[in-house]
Amino acid sequence: MTTIDEETVVHLAELARITLSDKEKKEFAKQLSNILEFFSQISELNTENVKPTYHVLELKNVFREDEPKESLPQDVALKNAPQKEKGFFKAPRITEE
Repeated sequence: MTTIDEETVVHLAELARITLSDKEKKEFAKQLSNILEFFSQISELNTENVKPTYHVLELKNVFREDEPKESLPQDVALKNAPQKEKGFFKAPRITEE
């Protein structure tokens, strides 16, 4: 069985740029080890006659038809804009640093 130690959790936290308490490091080490244990149990299953799939349901192209419609009136589109100017959305100027 593969286990995840606290050192590995610290490394992962550094890569993710998150800070963990000592308690969280212990908890995550245990939880991640449990997840790996579940995967090892799954790998023991005989899947020789199981058809590969990326989704459990037989769904195909569940998108709506792309039909042209009238766009929103300008006043409705701008209704909740935090800033607007002369009928347009106003955003902060982008400057190079």
